[in-house]
Amino acid sequence: MKNIAEVWTLAEVRGGRVHPVSRELLAWGRELADALGAPLASVVIGSNIKEQAAALAAYGADKIYVAEAPEFENFKADIEVATLADLIETYKPTILIASATTQGRTVMPMLSARLGCGLTADCTEMAIDPATKRLIQTRPAIGGNVMADIKTKGRDPQMCTVRPKSKRPLPADGSRRGEVIEFKPREDTLASLIKFIKFAPDQSVGLPLQEAEIIVAGGKGMKNAKNFARLEELARLLGGSVGASRMAVDLGWAPYSAQVGLSGKSVTPRLYLAFGISGAVQHIAGMSGAETIVAVNQDPEAPIFRVADLSVQGDAIEVLNALIEAVKKYKERH
Repeated sequence: MKNIAEVWTLAEVRGGRVHPVSRELLAWGRELADALGAPLASVVIGSNIKEQAAALAAYGADKIYVAEAPEFENFKADIEVATLADLIETYKPTILIASATTQGRTVMPMLSARLGCGLTADCTEMAIDPATKRLIQTRPAIGGNVMADIKTKGRDPQMCTVRPKSKRPLPADGSRRGEVIEFKPREDTLASLIKFIKFAPDQSVGLPLQEAEIIVAGGKGMKNAKNFARLEELARLLGGSVGASRMAVDLGWAPYSAQVGLSGKSVTPRLYLAFGISGAVQHIAGMSGAETIVAVNQDPEAPIFRVADLSVQGDAIEVLNALIEAVKKYKERH
């Protein structure tokens, strides 16, 4: 009987730990693997990571491929791509899913070019075509105005990235056991052209944008850098992170790491508060997946009002200051 090609997810390792986004990927992969009647495997590349990797079985992995070497202690895209390519050529999966994080967006295009495989970025939905058994990948297109269904042509694996926080991990099942397969990287694949200098954590407020449950974002309507900085106070009070439109970044009010949109980050928080953002299609494409959108703008015709769940017509700075004071008073009473 012919072996059924496996569905793979690429686990993410940060600071020597398997990152929680790896569990989200297994929830995506489990649906696809079950639809194909195929095994689901997670690939973990790191240093001294085997024990943590084995724990992914509880979240849906049937197999865990582990590539360990001291050279993987810090993220270096070139040696990770070379090792992944060897794994793929050896075991020949049909699908490979990664997260649309900084690491995923770095590794997957390089791997796609190396293998000659298609790649669809920032998918919001995935399914198996019942007729062809090929992967249907859905993502925003034309500035977020339509959703495109994409099928990858050419050789396997069919590769895609999915937005973080777009699916909840499966409940942990401590009774599940996965087969751990150790893969020894070739010595020549561990010679990196990248020199690791240091890790500099983002100093902005809150979690990285793509992991934040609440985002307080500002645009040109904040008028100046001093007003924009007030967004940080509200973000701290709410336990959120600060985002920005491209215009706010171009004006120097916020770092590029805070930029939301097609040329920045795609985010899917539970709550997105937009102050003084008109809502260019590029920005909306990066945040329209938020569960709840609250927009504040003076212009009653602002495009962002078309996607907002709650629209407030008014001066963004006045509304922001009033909201900060209201939240402070609420916290004092509770």
